[in-house]
Amino acid sequence: MSTILITGGTGLIGAEVIRRIGAEHAIYAVSRRHNELLSKKTRVIPCDLSQPFDESLFPAEIDAVIHLAQSEHFRDFPARAADVFNVNTRATFELLDYARRAGARTFIYASSGGVYGTGVNGFDENTPIVARSGLGFYQSSKLCSEILADNYTSFMNVILLRFFFVYGPEQKPSMLIPRLVESVRNGTPISLQGESGIRINPTYVSDAADAVIKSLALIDSHKINIGGPDVLSLREIATEIGELVGREPVFSIDNQSQPGHLIGDIGKMRSLLFSPKVSFKKGLAYLIGS
Repeated sequence: MSTILITGGTGLIGAEVIRRIGAEHAIYAVSRRHNELLSKKTRVIPCDLSQPFDESLFPAEIDAVIHLAQSEHFRDFPARAADVFNVNTRATFELLDYARRAGARTFIYASSGGVYGTGVNGFDENTPIVARSGLGFYQSSKLCSEILADNYTSFMNVILLRFFFVYGPEQKPSMLIPRLVESVRNGTPISLQGESGIRINPTYVSDAADAVIKSLALIDSHKINIGGPDVLSLREIATEIGELVGREPVFSIDNQSQPGHLIGDIGKMRSLLFSPKVSFKKGLAYLIGS
């Protein structure tokens, strides 16, 4: 049994991770709020990562740290920029240094496929990433944390997981796939750049959680894209939703602009971890049927 500290345990991925491994390991969940899952399967450490935190509440020794927490205000720039920076970057540094001092073997950080920006083809982990203002503040904070984490690879295995559009039941309605479902249901026009819109490979939550869990066994440090098995345009996604909810999607097409795609090459995920199991059609059925 390993001792694991996890942040973001009430979030979409974190809750699924705890459901899977909460009975097998000693889990410390850093959380601003309690819920039934945390109280039953973990030892809860009350802590708001947007503020300086008291490490005396943390275990003196730890086998792994899984940092999944992200700021809830990722769209509120510049009004909530401090919260985004504190949760995504400052807290990452403090947790990295805590993990080093507590003797952690592994540190897993939930980054984002968005650090690549957008492009015509898929991105693999060897794609050069250029720090630029066009990334936006949220993605910039994720990239900063990746750079900081790279400096700790001589002390522990640092696993940077770049997630691509994770979705699943109980996800916040403001996120992409739930927003598209509501738009189709309500007949709200979905904006497309070009005829089909952006192309992505969304990741079902169970595959995202499996990636985190399997990363605990990795040797050495890695950056790994975590994406789903299907590459779909926004039009194709909306059409799939329409078939399940029984309503034709409505589109607003901007032919004056062309989309930048955000597709994660998942070859490394397949070789080091596993091949994603949940197709978008199946994952969408789980989401809509929940």
